[in-house]
Amino acid sequence: MLCSYKLWVQVSYPPHLKLLNQNSNIPIPKTKTQFQRKSLDSRFDDIDDDADGSGLRKFALPSHVKSITSTSNPFVKHCLKLKNSSSYRHSHASALVVGTTPIREIYSYKESSQEKTVIDCLLLLENAEIPEGLDTHSCHVVRIGSMVMKKLSGVQSAESIEAIALMRFPTSFLNLTVDQNKSDSQSWFPSTHRILVLDGIQDPGNLGTLIRSAMAFQWLVFIVLKCLHSIIAPDSVLVNTQQDGIFLLPGCCDPFNEKALRASRGASFQLPIVSGSWYHLQTLKDAFNMKMLAGHPDIDGKLKKPFSLSQEFVHSVAHVPSCLVLGSEGRGLSKKSQLKCELVSIPMTGKFESLNVSVAGGIFLYMLQPKN
Repeated sequence: MLCSYKLWVQVSYPPHLKLLNQNSNIPIPKTKTQFQRKSLDSRFDDIDDDADGSGLRKFALPSHVKSITSTSNPFVKHCLKLKNSSSYRHSHASALVVGTTPIREIYSYKESSQEKTVIDCLLLLENAEIPEGLDTHSCHVVRIGSMVMKKLSGVQSAESIEAIALMRFPTSFLNLTVDQNKSDSQSWFPSTHRILVLDGIQDPGNLGTLIRSAMAFQWLVFIVLKCLHSIIAPDSVLVNTQQDGIFLLPGCCDPFNEKALRASRGASFQLPIVSGSWYHLQTLKDAFNMKMLAGHPDIDGKLKKPFSLSQEFVHSVAHVPSCLVLGSEGRGLSKKSQLKCELVSIPMTGKFESLNVSVAGGIFLYMLQPKN
């Protein structure tokens, strides 16, 4: 099998060359066999060709490969790049989902919404059972050794992680700065009653937690991403018909970052997420006449006095389409967010000035969640 392929060649040298070869500073020419091995490994090399015209780069694992035991395998290196590099992830429109629970949750959600889940490859620990409920006929299952699992999962105890899925980005993810054909704001979200807008959230743990909370309380997410050059398949459309979503403004980290995916428990694959600029957000606001709210601590000396997140305030906006903007952990809301939005603060009897953004976000999302 190619992935566990080993080759031992005994090479004889003349006596004077054998002596010289003991000196590591003198290079030894590659043998023909070494060049042959290199050509075999090159089959797995990244392919930059746009094979199907989608604009996405390709990396295909040969279908006959059923087991990988070496951490130096080219496909393992490809997976590590997907894990560690945002630009690499988005150029391939793929991400690694680590752990049986988030994989199963994503798959179950997609099945219930009748949307196809695209698992390009399911990596299972040796002797581990296939996660219950997964249709393995539509994906490539590969068994991997414990050292490979440790390297890809980042967890020292390989026994605690039994599955990793290589998944394509969901069709519910849209990057407006790249896909210029999606200028119609009517198609960005299936519903626009409640949109969570993240402004410069850089901590992936906080980002993932907010996405998970938005999923729980039926919000949509709009995130402004910093230097994210995504390439989205031309047929990408939003198909979720039950929830609103998230809008990402510039400066946010990647929602498919390893830590963000772990914190969101796979919600990044289930909730419509749109990344764009304030121009796009203003277009959305004008199209649906949305109220712009922003979470902000009640600090003396501010130009605008925040509203208190009281029951009266919640009741006043219950039936009003609204965007809730949450700012970064260190700098808070951007100047533009402060000027464009009505500020809202969480009343606190304690003396702390503010809460962690994921904690505060959870309170806002719960209090302002859409009412059936």
